[in-house]
Amino acid sequence: MQSGMTGISQISRLVTAAAIVIAGGLALPSTARAEPPPKHVSGNTTIPVYSYAGAAREVVWVRSSVDSDGDGALDRIAVDIVRPVDPTQPDLKVPVIIEASPYYTCTNACGRGNELERKLYATTDPASPVSRMPLYYDNFFVPRGYAFLAVDLSGTGRSKGCADIGGPGEVLGAKAVVDWLNGKAKAFRADNTPVTAPWTNGKVGMIGKSWDGAIANAVAATGVPGLRTVVPISAVSSWYDWERLNAGLVAAVSSMDDLHLKVTGRPPAACAATRTTLQTAGAAVDHNAFWGQREPVAQAGNVQASVFAVHGMNDLNVKSSNFGRWWQQLAAHGVPRKVWLSQEGHVDPFDFRRAAWVQTLHRWFDQWLQDLDTGIMSEPMGSVERGADVWADSAVWPPTGTHNVVWSVRSGNGVTGELTTGAPQGGEAAVTDVAISEPNAAAAPEIGKAGRHVFLTAPLAADLHTAGAATVVLRIRSSVPSSALTVRLVDYGPRQRVNWELGSGITTLAPETCWGAQTPADDACYHETTKNVIATDTSVLSRAWLDTAHRKSLADPTPMPADTWETVVLRLHDTDQVIPAGHRLGLVVSLTDSTYTWKAATGGSVQIDLHRSLLRLPTAPA
Repeated sequence: MQSGMTGISQISRLVTAAAIVIAGGLALPSTARAEPPPKHVSGNTTIPVYSYAGAAREVVWVRSSVDSDGDGALDRIAVDIVRPVDPTQPDLKVPVIIEASPYYTCTNACGRGNELERKLYATTDPASPVSRMPLYYDNFFVPRGYAFLAVDLSGTGRSKGCADIGGPGEVLGAKAVVDWLNGKAKAFRADNTPVTAPWTNGKVGMIGKSWDGAIANAVAATGVPGLRTVVPISAVSSWYDWERLNAGLVAAVSSMDDLHLKVTGRPPAACAATRTTLQTAGAAVDHNAFWGQREPVAQAGNVQASVFAVHGMNDLNVKSSNFGRWWQQLAAHGVPRKVWLSQEGHVDPFDFRRAAWVQTLHRWFDQWLQDLDTGIMSEPMGSVERGADVWADSAVWPPTGTHNVVWSVRSGNGVTGELTTGAPQGGEAAVTDVAISEPNAAAAPEIGKAGRHVFLTAPLAADLHTAGAATVVLRIRSSVPSSALTVRLVDYGPRQRVNWELGSGITTLAPETCWGAQTPADDACYHETTKNVIATDTSVLSRAWLDTAHRKSLADPTPMPADTWETVVLRLHDTDQVIPAGHRLGLVVSLTDSTYTWKAATGGSVQIDLHRSLLRLPTAPA
């Protein structure tokens, strides 16, 4: 906007003159002059023109809307800022990239990125700005006309409040930072003097992996104005799904209280009440109000930002169902979006597809935060890793024409069942509840084993492409009121595969590459990685778990009536895989999973009614 205002009489004269000219059939010449682009814009891209060494570095505390530690004062959230300055452009206003994280200063084997970087400060003075920012975002983007803000989540680093693990304290604290950048919240310096952000245009993007990505999702789900895009990487969209497998079972991961202890920066007494909540409500196996506060997927209809999601299909920390349900809801609400799906586990794309990732992320942020037409929204929506460093693009994801194909389960030879697109047949199969590990359950499908039953296709006549979330429907009769139920889709056939069980699929190498400008205190160089590959005959493609007592409701468990047939439905984790011709697809049914759940085996048994059980497999065109 121009600083001056045109008088009303002058406007009237201009409008009258314009009307006369138009009435006379003459074209009205344009007098508007396009504002020249800032010097960091060249064509449809941003270029590094600002000094990283000369960037402004400061720390402010944004006042949240919640008092998560109950001390009578609203939380103050620490925000470390690195932003470009240019004496020739004193009115320069730039967009902002935020990563809100609990990991910036914790020392218990945590930090940011593959190399576990943490914030470093020049002095111990609370007002000391950051001298080393983790990761490369500031190094790469600040010279290109972006500010980068590293936000300590509530109760971590230099922030007040309490770490409530995806709860209102963390989410609304991070949201307040977006509000401050748009003039809707207050912030203060260390000496308590108010501070504003006149250097930003209010356009904000958020990025982060895992917990950080969960906060990006959750802030987007508040619908906060000014948040233009989020980039969630291996991100949680439901903490219940992460901790309880969305199935009433306890996953073999950290408890909510363990996470608090890992990252908290507050004295124990300050957050005793929060810990009590994490230890009680957060320990509940049943879905409750605590878990309901931590499910941005349920609020996806509020999202006003675009979303670029990245997830490992073999991520057994944040399972791909966290991506899949989020993606499904974003699609239902027409959110502009893009996705990368990799064969790795819990790994940042910077460490499995580095050059392409930085280039793509640059174009994504330029599109959504700099208002440049980079062409990225006209390109394929999906990019999927088929094998180690072999990627295939898809115009939309799941691919157009993907539909559910129903596979029946049959008795087979009595040891190994049959999985077929033919009509169902009668018969039953029995599975005894003994603890069995995933490798043992998936291996050697032709051999009978206690604790599992395998249904196997004939060798496939053509490649089979599945994309999305498969569903298994089982008609069962249980001898016990509650037991675990586990199903897996398995690809049987020799192949070189990413070995996600070793280092989540990558090995860190000695050589480094550099991605942005640097200072003596903050370089932009990171170790290269290589993919871990292995030749195997067996690959688990997707999984699902269920506590049979939660078959009807995650909030209100009901025991299985003895010797009564009931139907249960299991939604497997989202994936995109091609099973080659000649391989066999297996559906492995077991009960207690000793690898990924903590539920004890009951010693009971489950009967499966084969005539009324099936697999619905989302199948993409060949």
